[in-house]
Amino acid sequence: MTNTAHRNRVLTRLLSDIATGDREAFARLYRLTSPNLYAVALRILKDESRAQDCLQDTYLKIWQQTAAYDGGKAAVMTWLSVIVRHRALDMLRRRHEHHGEAVEPDTLPSWPEVDPVDRMALEKCLRILDDRQRECLVLAYHEGLTHPELAARLALPLGTVKTWIRRGLEKLRQCLQ
Repeated sequence: MTNTAHRNRVLTRLLSDIATGDREAFARLYRLTSPNLYAVALRILKDESRAQDCLQDTYLKIWQQTAAYDGGKAAVMTWLSVIVRHRALDMLRRRHEHHGEAVEPDTLPSWPEVDPVDRMALEKCLRILDDRQRECLVLAYHEGLTHPELAARLALPLGTVKTWIRRGLEKLRQCLQ
């Protein structure tokens, strides 16, 4: 059994216990996952204080919605990463709206934190992508950019960016299967 599979089983069990109100399981989940989730928030928000706020909001949501986790749809770290990523992007949108900047609400699919073995497979698969597809996906993941932000950054039409991302993600899925 791989470390990833073992970790997912441990985290799945913790979520099950948390759903019954087990605070110790919640504390353990926090200890095991908070460094990765904080890194996701910090990468998107680029501010330690805001990333900490995001993480706190994320764990409150996890506590409240643990029963909603469906192991058939995603690994636990993927599910947790999606929650923190969406929260961080919501915080960015609110900041942009507060400053009068328009931000479209569409976002890229989550790219979860991965272990070293999975990271090697992901890096191998990234090499098969067209340079522009790879650039879009990497910018979205590392900087948390939305489709419109990517289009502006790359000086490309929004539809082109969306197509490259969709096709790039499809190629990644096929390669990783």
